[in-house]
Amino acid sequence: MTAQKRKIILSGYRATGKSTVGRVLAERLDVSFIDMDEVLVARHGEIRDLVKERGWDYFRAREKELLEELVASREAVISTGGGAVLHKDVWRELKKTGLVVWLSADLATICRRLEADSVSDSQRPSLTGSDIKAEAAKVLADREPLYREGAHLMVDATRPVEEVVGEIEKALVNIKV
Repeated sequence: MTAQKRKIILSGYRATGKSTVGRVLAERLDVSFIDMDEVLVARHGEIRDLVKERGWDYFRAREKELLEELVASREAVISTGGGAVLHKDVWRELKKTGLVVWLSADLATICRRLEADSVSDSQRPSLTGSDIKAEAAKVLADREPLYREGAHLMVDATRPVEEVVGEIEKALVNIKV
């Protein structure tokens, strides 16, 4: 496995399992795990509070800065925020540095996971002010082409975590980045 292939960037909508899959994958590969949301919270405070006080534009600017830092990282599994793919210029650079995996899930699965997540409200502020299902449907429709274009590999994240991780591990052997 080349060093470049040991950098895996996980993308996808909220609640598709990026953090959960990322932790397991990083442990299996014996590399560091970077959760962008956790880094942003450590640097700037809770995302919900940050968005409420300074707005989505401010948050997206901090997110872009972090993505720019991560372009230079090596030997890591990175869980990106659901909207990180919106930073197309930086995303193109990031895609050149490692394997980008889009964790995809259907609307019903995403909504079920969001509703069951006790920290969802504090960590995932509404993007549109709509209810969960309407918001997810709209945002997924908008972002799906970006996730598709921005990834080397799409993985069905509705399956058990071990299966998702296994598919990514197999791809590391077969895909040249």
